[in-house]
Amino acid sequence: MLDKPLGLTSTQALGKVRWLVNAEKAGHGGTLDPLASGLLPIALGEATKTIQWAMDGMKTYQFTVQWGSETSTDDLEGKIVATSNYFVSSNENNVLPRSMSFAAMRQNVSAALLSFHGAVQQRPPAYSAIKVDGERAYDLARAGEEVALDARTVQIDNLTVIDWPTPSQTTFEVVCGKGTYVRSIARDLGRALGWLGHVVMLRRLAVGPFRAADMISLEKLTEMVHSPASENSLSGILRPIESVLDGIPALDLMDPDAQRLRHGQTVMLQGNAPLAAEVVLVRHDGRPLGLGSIENGVLKPRRLFNL
Repeated sequence: MLDKPLGLTSTQALGKVRWLVNAEKAGHGGTLDPLASGLLPIALGEATKTIQWAMDGMKTYQFTVQWGSETSTDDLEGKIVATSNYFVSSNENNVLPRSMSFAAMRQNVSAALLSFHGAVQQRPPAYSAIKVDGERAYDLARAGEEVALDARTVQIDNLTVIDWPTPSQTTFEVVCGKGTYVRSIARDLGRALGWLGHVVMLRRLAVGPFRAADMISLEKLTEMVHSPASENSLSGILRPIESVLDGIPALDLMDPDAQRLRHGQTVMLQGNAPLAAEVVLVRHDGRPLGLGSIENGVLKPRRLFNL
């Protein structure tokens, strides 16, 4: 799990890792903008076939919202497009609340957060990778076109305040599902308060089963690769291919059926095997064989691992 630094796209970070470890195939799960840092799952070799399931996991972020203005990108990289009467600029680099106490601000935020839990309707930012008529939304927005994306339902399990770095900034922690945009949370929360807001700090702390303790920086990875005992040290940070599939039911096959599946053939299941499953991790002799689906008691191969 890479601790992606600020200033790099996820693709650039992936390229650096792939070059360092000399991997033929590599992929990442859950894109982070250059503004964002933190946990970026990197898959190497056959593990690239599991990227989809890494992206489907719940994610945890910490982010700081600057109150008082909204930007075109919903973060500090965009131009200010609206300002709030609730805040006043004391100088170029400081915005202060107008006639609001900290107690009142905290109370207002706590009340607003009640609407940001569970299944929430959210409109993605105009500057996002969502496709509109075959074009990326951010490409259209950068070309000056009006981009109005449809709202969609996202899952927010928890959203809490963890700090107030300045009188006009609040830091939150959120646990959310696939497709949730933290920048949209900041924008919508700012509008709900009447304060307006945009993200000035964003860091991802967890993706599915992976946590901050699993992360390694590019600097540390570079040091390990160039150390005399690089092969042994790298084996200590690489996770088995099935680690990202912890939430998927497993199915063990005996030799004849395992051979059939390896050749892309279906397998008629017997005994206590489930009659239906959208996806299962298929194993043979304790080793992952691939991913399959079950329909009417018949196992069909989806993605097989060449291990």
